[in-house]
Amino acid sequence: MLGFILRRLGVMALTMIALTLIVFSLVNLEPNLKKLALNQTNNRASAVEVDNWLQANGYREPFLKRYAEWIGLWPKDPILDPNTGKPTRKFGFCNGPETRQFSGVLQGDFGCSTKFRTTVSAKIVPGLAATSKLMFWVLATVVPISLLIGILAGMREGSPTDRTLSVLSIATTATPEYVSGVILTIIFASWLGWLNGSAASATGQGLTFYSFTLPVMTMAVYDIGYIARMTRASMVEVMTQQYIRTARLKGLSFPKVVIRHALRNALITPFTIIMLQFPWLLTGVVIVETMFRYQGFGFVLNEAAANNDIDLLLGCSLVSVVVVLFTQLISDVGYAYLNPRIRVQ
Repeated sequence: MLGFILRRLGVMALTMIALTLIVFSLVNLEPNLKKLALNQTNNRASAVEVDNWLQANGYREPFLKRYAEWIGLWPKDPILDPNTGKPTRKFGFCNGPETRQFSGVLQGDFGCSTKFRTTVSAKIVPGLAATSKLMFWVLATVVPISLLIGILAGMREGSPTDRTLSVLSIATTATPEYVSGVILTIIFASWLGWLNGSAASATGQGLTFYSFTLPVMTMAVYDIGYIARMTRASMVEVMTQQYIRTARLKGLSFPKVVIRHALRNALITPFTIIMLQFPWLLTGVVIVETMFRYQGFGFVLNEAAANNDIDLLLGCSLVSVVVVLFTQLISDVGYAYLNPRIRVQ
C-alpha cells in the first residue's frame, strides 16, 4: 500500500505540473496581459505604453522563466524604476522583492490580487475557510439522507417505495443549482416570509438564513439525488448476489441480511462517489456562492475571472488542482481498504 501511495503521489506531482502549465499559459495570453496593463495605467495608455509596462514588469520574459518564477523554482528579479533605477513595486498595494530571490508558490508567495488590492493568500485562505464550513454542512446533510434513500430504494427493487424514491432522486438530480436556488428563495421569501428582506453577503461571520442555510440546501438538493441513485444501483446489484440468497435460505431475517451482509458491500461504490463530490462542490460553490453573495472560495474565483485578476486566478486554479488530486488519492486508498478483493500490484 505504501508503494501504491508513493506512486500515486508521483503521478499527482506530474499531473499538477501539467495542469498548472496549461492554466498558466491560458491566463497569460496576450489579450489578458494587455487588459492588465491598461487596468494598471488607468485605461489611458497607448499601445506603446502598454508594451513598455509589460516589458518593465517582467511579462515579456520567456514563458518557462515566468512559470518557474511563479512556482518558486527560479529567482525573481526586482522591478526597477525606469527613472531612478531603484527597486519599486509592480503593484503599489503589494510588496515585491527588492533583491533577486526565490519568491513563488513554494515560498508561500502567490502574488498580488489586482481586484481586491491585496495579496492572493489574504483572499484565498479566508475564502477556503468559509467554503470549507459550507461544504462540511452540505456533506453532513447529504451523506446520511442520500444513503438512507438509496438503501431503502435498493432493498426491494421495483417496489412502490423504490419507484417513489427513484422519481424524487431523478427530479432533484435533473435540477441544476441555479434553478433550485431560485425555487428555494421563492419558497422561503415569498411564500413563507422567512428571509425578511435579509440578503446580506457573508464572509464566514454573521451568517444568515439567506447567506448560509439556503446555499447549503441548494447544493444538497442536487447532491442527495445523485448519491442516492448511485447507492440504489449498488444496493440492487448486491441484493442479487448468491451469498445474499444463501443467507436468506439459512433462515436469517431480511433486515439482518441487509445489515450484516449487503450493507458493507453496497457502500463501497457510494464511498467513492462521496469522496469525488469534493471537486464537484468546488465547482458548484462558484454558482451558489455568487448567487447568494456568500464570500467563499467560489465567490473569489468568480470575481477573479470577471476582473482578469491573473495572480488570483492562478492561485485559485492551483488550490482546485490540489483538492481534486488529493481527494482522488483518498478515494482510491479508502476503496482498497473497504474491498478486500482489491490487491494493489
